[in-house]
Amino acid sequence: MKTGGICQETGPSFLPMGFLDQYRYYLKVERGMSPNTVAAYVRDVKDFFTVTGLDAPAVSSGDIVDYLAARDMSKRSQARLLSSLRSFFAWLILEKERDDNPCDGVDFPKLGRYLPEVLSLEEVTAILESVVPEGWQRCRDRAILEVLYGCGLRVSEAVGLRVSDVFFEEGFVRVIGKGDKQRLVPLGEMAAEAVKRYLDLRPFDTDTLFVSKSGRPLSRITVFNLVKTQAMAAGIHKEISPHTFRHSFATHLVENGADLRVVQEMLGHESILTTEIYTHIDSRTWQRAILDHHPRR
Repeated sequence: MKTGGICQETGPSFLPMGFLDQYRYYLKVERGMSPNTVAAYVRDVKDFFTVTGLDAPAVSSGDIVDYLAARDMSKRSQARLLSSLRSFFAWLILEKERDDNPCDGVDFPKLGRYLPEVLSLEEVTAILESVVPEGWQRCRDRAILEVLYGCGLRVSEAVGLRVSDVFFEEGFVRVIGKGDKQRLVPLGEMAAEAVKRYLDLRPFDTDTLFVSKSGRPLSRITVFNLVKTQAMAAGIHKEISPHTFRHSFATHLVENGADLRVVQEMLGHESILTTEIYTHIDSRTWQRAILDHHPRR
């Protein structure tokens, strides 16, 4: 099997040397997946072979079913694991290490429509205003929360922003999303003011937008902790994360009549089907919009 000069990882002995590294390279370079997705897929595959001790070219559909049955996993976790294994065995077929994909004989669990937790506008405002922008670090905290909500960014996109990605006069930010795809996102007035205030006060001259007290890029975990801390300070007891701001922003846009295609572009969704989930959160709003503009009303 060709290595292409790729650094080889010492994995389970029943995986030929370099399989995991080459699979990682395939996902990252040829499939263009994000680093987080690549890491999750490789971890799932490695766990499967570590637990089962099977030879990669000899895995059967029954082996996969047995593995799933022996693990206490939610349907959504099972579906993700199957996606990881399906991708891995599809890659083995491309590499001519197998003639078939054993996942083809395994039924994916039926998942209900996932409706994300959504904050009301009042709850979002309460969380934002719980951060008193005094000192550069608290100004940073307020700015990153304003950007998470006001631009609908993923947490990885927010912490990856650079100062050179922010165009105040034009009113947008340049975002590097999944698969290293760029998109332009409008920058609201309140978010822009919060970012300007933070930049005026921070003691570091670096192109990284959101930095820690040591001047290093802010981590995703830090932002997760910030969101939870400020939610508690605002008296919000829902289970939320930075992604909740993104869901809430998209929901509020749709409720206010924004075109679904525009929301899709702003969020960086490849498929309109992903964006359509927000139409199910408040179907009454869409029903009213349709009836108000119906040609036979």
